[in-house]
Amino acid sequence: MQGNNHDDVRRHNLSTILRIVHRNGPTSRAQLTRLTGLNRSTISALVGELGQLGLAGERDPDSTNQVGRPSPIVFCAEEVVALAVNPEIDAVTIGIVGLDGTVHRRIRHPTDHSPSASEAVNIATSVIEGMRGDLESRFRVVAIGVAVPGLVRAHDGLVRLAPHLGWTDEPFKEMLADATGFPVFADNDASLGALAEQYFGAGRGITDLIYLNGGASGIGGGMIVGGNPVGGIAGYAGEFGHIRVSGGSRTDSAGIQGTLEAEVTREELLAVLGLESADPDELEQALLASGSPQVREEVCRQLDFLAVALAGAINILNPQLVVLGGFLAALLAVDPDRLRAAVESMTLGSSFGSVRISAAELGSNLLLIGAAELAFEELLDHPNGVALV
Repeated sequence: MQGNNHDDVRRHNLSTILRIVHRNGPTSRAQLTRLTGLNRSTISALVGELGQLGLAGERDPDSTNQVGRPSPIVFCAEEVVALAVNPEIDAVTIGIVGLDGTVHRRIRHPTDHSPSASEAVNIATSVIEGMRGDLESRFRVVAIGVAVPGLVRAHDGLVRLAPHLGWTDEPFKEMLADATGFPVFADNDASLGALAEQYFGAGRGITDLIYLNGGASGIGGGMIVGGNPVGGIAGYAGEFGHIRVSGGSRTDSAGIQGTLEAEVTREELLAVLGLESADPDELEQALLASGSPQVREEVCRQLDFLAVALAGAINILNPQLVVLGGFLAALLAVDPDRLRAAVESMTLGSSFGSVRISAAELGSNLLLIGAAELAFEELLDHPNGVALV
């Protein structure tokens, strides 16, 4: 990220400084000078302005083993937050996420059925109302970000299709904004997961990555190419769950036969374990602890189909990193060598040699952090032009 010394791009320079501190964490003024190419006095003035806007602060560094005058450390204001919402087939999760990446609160409101759009709005609104005391006394809210398990139209946030939720052409973004009074932004959950892992997780410093998430609503994905998210013309890119991986007759949520989402499912893993429900961490622990041949057989079956999809994606996109989240990360944990060997057998050697396959690092907070990143984007782009509540 390069800055500029001209006054007519001051907004750009403020944005550059805030993005660096937001994504890299606390950063010294000296580091900001090196990273942006701006001179020290300009950095000082920009940091001062961010402080006046209530977006950043400074503290003295740890002076241990330092020679000379220490450079102050710039950090994001802890009280600046976004609200994050993730509707799913069995729960609506709401969180408070700081501009520094801290998840201050995470509330999972379980449901006994897939919530309609209006029910999800009512649940989210009720939980947010319950947080009002904290929000008004401790935080300044930028906006709400929503991670939707489905196709979200890029230009207006309309949920075109969330099949597991039973949503078609739902204006969830507008409904939630009307109900809460906050600005709302929405996108596909897996695409936001890719952003979260790129900025704060396994993909730090990586310019080309693929992210696949396995959840209660099936399998979705996101792509970062050349450092930028790839959404396609309408924002629907990255639907790896609908890649055909077999000649079987099983159908996915879109009615397509033999796809990754049809063959690789959380439900079958829970069934073979004898569990009714489990979050990704609990599922991983159960799979690792099981000595059942039936469990092993099902894990191997799903890993082999997952390998088909990953090999195709690697051959086409040539990424540096493949990140697996949700129950896909649990599958990886059980037998990473089997998955990697299966992928290698179907991948061009030159592409396979440069790629890593890794579990997501952000765990259960991943989609909340991704949704918050969506909510923060306008503030990061216009630090001196966005009103905080």
